[in-house]
Amino acid sequence: KPRNRRATESRENATMGRRPIVGGNWKCNPAETAKLPELVKNMNACNTDGCDVYVCPSPLHVGIVYKDFKEGVHCAPQNCNFKGTGAYTGEMCADQMVDMGMKWCLIGHSERRGEFGLPTPAESSELIAKTKMGYLLEKGMNVILAIGEPLSIREKGIKAVMEVCKENLAPGIAHMKEYGAERIVIAYEPVWSIGTGVTASPAQAQETHEEIRKYLAEAVSKEFADAVRIQYGGSANAKNAAELGACPDVDGFLVGGASLKPEIKDIVDLLVAAKA
Repeated sequence: KPRNRRATESRENATMGRRPIVGGNWKCNPAETAKLPELVKNMNACNTDGCDVYVCPSPLHVGIVYKDFKEGVHCAPQNCNFKGTGAYTGEMCADQMVDMGMKWCLIGHSERRGEFGLPTPAESSELIAKTKMGYLLEKGMNVILAIGEPLSIREKGIKAVMEVCKENLAPGIAHMKEYGAERIVIAYEPVWSIGTGVTASPAQAQETHEEIRKYLAEAVSKEFADAVRIQYGGSANAKNAAELGACPDVDGFLVGGASLKPEIKDIVDLLVAAKA
């Protein structure tokens, strides 16, 4: 139908202005500092000509490796506090990141939102998307905001999935309006697929990313929704990167386990080829 064709063409045209982006999240790895040079080498092998690349080393290792990445591979801490330097034991602050020349920070990963199952308070969407994101943006940092749903929600269908995604995003809408899409990347990570080897199908990923973009068009603006980059995370690897990358609303990947392997370079190449 002409109307559907126009809508598809419109979406495809919109993707042309969004530069692909791949992030590697090392999580709490590796155990030995002796393994860091090889991991840095893997990231530096990525071709950044047609893709933005960032890497999230563990907090203990950030200060060791942050100067070792080539230009175009950004070192991004895995978390941030909410209020600068001071009496905040165990925290990292944006002021320190800025001083170290860093430009990106990851916040809101599901492993910060209660996934550990420990009897400690999970980080709320209000803390992550309003307080932390606002603080980082104010300090000049760019933000990767991770969102996503557990399996029990996914099994209820896309409407239930979007209720969770909206809850994750809503406290940050004002910041999105103020700072724009150049400063914020959204990483959609279905919690049920992270580290499990179970990947959302391309159809599931595309449907969810498209719905997130629709919500942002209403809540922020059409311009923001068209421009903001939405990464997929959840067992992304070299075997599924091409198929997932071909989805018009999937702008890249937040890679976990595969970012500890040489295949991270292949994931970047496959995504760029899919978007060509």
